[in-house]
Amino acid sequence: MHRFFVDNCNGFSDNIIITGSDVNHIKNVLRIRQGERILVSDGNGIDYECTVTDMDDDTVTARIEDVLKNSAELSTKITLFQGMPKSDKLELIIQKAVELGVYEIIPVITKRSVVKIDEKKASKKLDRYNGIAEAAGKQSGRGIIPQVKDFMSFKQAIEYAKNLDMNIIPYEEAKGLEYSRQVIKDIKGKKNLGVFIGPEGGFAKEEVDMAIDMGAKCITLGNRILRTETAGLAVISIIMFEIDE
Repeated sequence: MHRFFVDNCNGFSDNIIITGSDVNHIKNVLRIRQGERILVSDGNGIDYECTVTDMDDDTVTARIEDVLKNSAELSTKITLFQGMPKSDKLELIIQKAVELGVYEIIPVITKRSVVKIDEKKASKKLDRYNGIAEAAGKQSGRGIIPQVKDFMSFKQAIEYAKNLDMNIIPYEEAKGLEYSRQVIKDIKGKKNLGVFIGPEGGFAKEEVDMAIDMGAKCITLGNRILRTETAGLAVISIIMFEIDE
């Protein structure tokens, strides 16, 4: 079934009213008709199995048939602190990270980031990034829409990460695989986790030291050198497999 997100679904008793751009998507792109089933999520992990009962120019009305807890969310909320990469790599990272279960993504400007953010264009970029996250959330059956938050400096990201239960940072000089495997196992049971990924040139040594001083654990991802668009997805995949229930 096709999935849509509607805020405050529990504010409806028997029917859910869908508005906005999803109306055109339902009617003219997907060509869903009255009597067909759809899934509507409240964005907080609850799904509503519904039957479309009515359509007009601005709304789609769907009758609630069943209420289900979404099973696609991980027990640990993962925040991906992604060093800002070149070109459109971040769009791919956002899409795939959402599919893998990340909770939120924060683009980070690091010492070795080549990309410079134009403040006048930043808002439009974030809108596009969040549109990609929403589409990926729908496609992958997520119960929430993961958010792409505003650009941060590395120092701001460290301050943000201090509020999380645990943080990890893959680094080429990290300890061996056995230590890294144990760190990954220790994630299970944590409410939230930060994952720091550097840009194309990696993190500067002082940035790694700053993360370690904050309490982040350095891990290795193996004996191969991974691109920035691969590293985050690799570690999130490993975490997902370890903690998924």
